[in-house]
Amino acid sequence: MKFKFQESYELKQFFENNIQGFEERLLAEAVNVTDKIDEILAIGNIDLVNNAKKLVTYIVDGKEKELQLFAKQEGIAWSTHSIDLTFKLEWIQAIRRTVWYFIEQYNRLTNGKIVADFFTLEKEINNSIDEFLNSFFISYSTYKDSLIKAHRKLVENLSVPIIPINSSVCILPLIGSIDDYRANILEEKVLTEIGISRIQTLIIDLSGIADMEANVIEHLLKIIHGASMMGCNSVITGLRKEVVRKVIHLGVSFDNRTETLGTLQQALTKYLVL
Repeated sequence: MKFKFQESYELKQFFENNIQGFEERLLAEAVNVTDKIDEILAIGNIDLVNNAKKLVTYIVDGKEKELQLFAKQEGIAWSTHSIDLTFKLEWIQAIRRTVWYFIEQYNRLTNGKIVADFFTLEKEINNSIDEFLNSFFISYSTYKDSLIKAHRKLVENLSVPIIPINSSVCILPLIGSIDDYRANILEEKVLTEIGISRIQTLIIDLSGIADMEANVIEHLLKIIHGASMMGCNSVITGLRKEVVRKVIHLGVSFDNRTETLGTLQQALTKYLVL
């Protein structure tokens, strides 16, 4: 590789004037990431090559604040699009190796200009790269946690879609599988909504539930019992035979105030008329 070099060049100028060579060397170092550059750009609008040049500029210039801010932005971007972190690690280590390769070449061309300050330079360069990685991962994990919490909140709201029919009657259509976590959410949300909206009749449609584990059935019975204690009658519709058989084998039953109907349409016809 031919380097653009003049005796007057400082290290920063050497990097700036050989940035194209830096890119070529970096791509050769990061073998696995090179093939993913276009894909990562398409997925997250993350330009790995230009970002690497920006990172090196901050490192060589000793711009710590800019470096940390850039790391946080990168962490959020990678977290948002859930890009494999192994590519980031390999990319940063490739940047580290490439930076030191260019420092070595600069030192050779200047006949050992930086030898006297090598240990200071080594500490500054490696600390800057390590600081970038540290800030990146803190930002990544913090933002990822916030995304998970937001997603969980959305799932919680979608898991308990209580639909008002009139001022006193609501429908709770349940679809998909119900585990302990979702059952606990159901219990909390249903009882809270009964208290807030003064629901007198809650139609729980189970036609979208193919099967239920024993512990989930027990949760459902607790919800019905709790609703009854708050003055709300429960109407169960759409029970499938698989669920009915499990209820029978468990030796449990709904309380006397709980009504069961074959379909949601039957319940709507009855309670809309009422």
